[in-house]
Amino acid sequence: MAHLPFFSYDGYGKDVEPVFHYSQAVKRGDIIEISGQGGWDPKTHAVDPDINKQIDQAFENVQLALVTAGGQGWVEVYKIRAYFTNLDDPTHIDAFVRNMRKWLPGHKPLLTAVGVKVLAFENMKVEIEVAAETKSAA
Repeated sequence: MAHLPFFSYDGYGKDVEPVFHYSQAVKRGDIIEISGQGGWDPKTHAVDPDINKQIDQAFENVQLALVTAGGQGWVEVYKIRAYFTNLDDPTHIDAFVRNMRKWLPGHKPLLTAVGVKVLAFENMKVEIEVAAETKSAA
């Protein structure tokens, strides 16, 4: 798959690329797929323990990954998979839906929400991966 263009954004994305041997996004024709984005600060790598701030940041990181790969961001997203460490807590879903309405005011993409026991990094409570179709299609 070396023929596909892979992307990692400045800061966290490029910092972890050699450590964990992965990229933040790949573009296949007009489709961009991204690795799961958590609520880490791209510059400091810190994950805020507050779920509202963490989900807000995860949505911003999705936007950053998509734009870095040549897309326009959330406006092009057609599919979302979200992983939560506590689906029983309505605060998590409320924060997620609030961000869906903010970032996706014009459409309602496919969504799968999955409850998991633990995510890759300490304090992570959510991770979001998406697929988007770029508008560069002829």
